[in-house]
Amino acid sequence: MLPFIALSILVAANSVFGVLPYSEGVSIQLHRRGLGLTKDGMVVPEALARETYRGAKRYSGINTAGQLKSSNSLFKRQNMRLKNVGSEANSALWAGAIEIGEPPQRFQVEFDTGSSDLWVFSSTCVAQGCSSDNKYDASQSSSGKRRGRTFSTQYAHYAGISGPVYADTVTVAGLSAEGQLFSSINRIRGTDEYYDTDGLMGLAFRPISQLEAPTFIDTLLSQGKISKPIFSMRLASDAGSEIYIGGSNPSKYTGEITYVPVESQSYWAVNGSASANGQEGYKGKMTIDSGSQIIFGPLDSVKDWWSKGPGYFTFPCNNAPSVSLKFNGREFPIPADRMNLGFLPNNYSACVGAIAAARTPENAWLVGSSFLSTVYTVFDASESRVGFATPA
Repeated sequence: MLPFIALSILVAANSVFGVLPYSEGVSIQLHRRGLGLTKDGMVVPEALARETYRGAKRYSGINTAGQLKSSNSLFKRQNMRLKNVGSEANSALWAGAIEIGEPPQRFQVEFDTGSSDLWVFSSTCVAQGCSSDNKYDASQSSSGKRRGRTFSTQYAHYAGISGPVYADTVTVAGLSAEGQLFSSINRIRGTDEYYDTDGLMGLAFRPISQLEAPTFIDTLLSQGKISKPIFSMRLASDAGSEIYIGGSNPSKYTGEITYVPVESQSYWAVNGSASANGQEGYKGKMTIDSGSQIIFGPLDSVKDWWSKGPGYFTFPCNNAPSVSLKFNGREFPIPADRMNLGFLPNNYSACVGAIAAARTPENAWLVGSSFLSTVYTVFDASESRVGFATPA
């Protein structure tokens, strides 16, 4: 427990972040940001196809050529130009405040459990996709040092991003990682116009870091800023979303936390199963990814899952399937509003589900915020496990 004086200082220093300190760590408020899947109140099928394509492609070097084309064809065959009916499944990503440098430069970044690198846009980037309000200016940071290499990757809303690598002080809710490696992105190839954050903080494991660098959590641990490499997420449908660094926040969940072992030190991949109307439709590896909106997996396994309910990628709006995921013997239901992406404009009685098909590495399902917004999730690298609990 922090002494009262130290705790008071921490609260004062971090009030700008909306920080709520607890004995094990600190809480950072997250804000829901749009992914641009809707336009004028309608879901854009091409955007949904790109989200599936790019979300899957960033997980491995597998050849996904043609996937975007086939995904678009599927949407077109089903005339999936959807209207947004306020469904929770159309919620996108969650972003929070960080600071980089001395004096601190502020950014709103996505906290992503499906990648391991930190990047923000550079003040030298003039591409259309670099339209964020906050950009890193290395010349204005006395603590920043450029490293002699370049970072390059693909991520979700970009065909390619790249930029120089820097080491600088990165602060989240008063927790400062000194000499943290990150990239200041100055080049973008292929972008969606709606990406609404200043960058991204990856929270998966170090072995998949394309920076070949410790993650922010790793650096905090090595510098003694946190006692355990644990963070937790509550992705709420309303106010109250947060990421909690250093442990779990007991005010955000009720009952016991059910833990599942992580399969490898790469992604947060665990074993689980998915059921529709009480019938198991999939059992196997599931990668827990806060950077994905929907749940998707290989076509054959997704078709098997949909065969247990009414419809195929769509369902009657008045007869939504009863959906649940099971981990370590415990079932977690997904409410109908989280499964509903919207209804077809030419058939208001047909709704589109948030479980879709895509090529994925190792035939795993990728579990995004359609599920994560219904649970409290603990990511525990110290014990190589993921925990799920009922949100408070």
